[in-house]
Parts: sequence; structure tokens; C-alpha cells
Amino acid sequence: MKARVTVTLKNGVLDPQGKAIEGALKSLGIEGVASVRQGKVFDIELAGGDRAAAETALNAACEKLLANTVIENYRVEIA
Repeated sequence: MKARVTVTLKNGVLDPQGKAIEGALKSLGIEGVASVRQGKVFDIELAGGDRAAAETALNAACEKLLANTVIENYRVEIA
């Protein structure tokens, strides 16, 4: 079973890397960029076929390791 975990900064948290990317895009002449927020993506392969157990395990992994839940949100998608 495959899963994707996406971790992004919460609204209101400053994102200096996103600002740097925004500036770089504008300097490259890419028009229409209003703002950029950066994040992390984890593609994870899981053994077994229990979707509920996989989601529970991934949520625990996010809470304990993959995301800093004080300043980040996460989303778990199981394919």
C-alpha cells in the first residue's frame, strides 16, 4: 500500500524559504506569482492491506516525527 504525507506550515507562520522561492521565481521572469508557501512530501510504502491501521500509524508518525504540529499541518493520503 502506498501513502503520501504532505506537511505544510500553518497559516500565519512566517515562511522565509517560501519568500525566497517567490523572489527567485519573479527574478526568473515568471509572472503572476502572488505568494509561495513551501512544504515537505513523504511518499511511504506500507506492508499489509489494512487501510484504517495504516492511517492510524501514519497519523502517529506525523505527530511524533514527520511534522512539528505546533507550526505545521499535515495531510495523509492512502492510495
